[in-house]
Amino acid sequence: MTTDPHWLSDTEMGAWLNLAQILMLMPTALDQQLREDAALPHTHYHILSALSSRPERAMRMTELARQAGTTTTRLSHAVSTLEQRGWVARRACPTDKRGQIAHLTDAGFAVLAAAAPGHVTEVRRLVFDHLSDEDVVRLRAITAKLLPTLTGDT
Repeated sequence: MTTDPHWLSDTEMGAWLNLAQILMLMPTALDQQLREDAALPHTHYHILSALSSRPERAMRMTELARQAGTTTTRLSHAVSTLEQRGWVARRACPTDKRGQIAHLTDAGFAVLAAAAPGHVTEVRRLVFDHLSDEDVVRLRAITAKLLPTLTGDT
């Protein structure tokens, strides 16, 4: 026996359509800014940034893929490109022979540091310049409720 879906209300549909449009347009806008200003795709910036915030600027590849919201295969291709540029180095995981650890090199950190000011300016322009302090608190609370379902941390 099938049941009808619980359709979205008009208010929910309006919120969903706005969110869906933001989800489609935001990555393109951020990627464009980073490519123009730093010759760096947003995906690569995100990987470098994730590594920079970790102790010893290193992270297991599986965790990095999860944090980047991509597959280990796609991440491996991106990290290979970053390795060729000397921005990331991979090494074997000391506790798991099959695992690998990605390490942000000093050269990679310098690239990230050079790209970060323009990127944060664009993030401010696209998002935070339009929100009050209270809006930011609500946005953080809303996204914190949605993330666990998407990351599997429920």
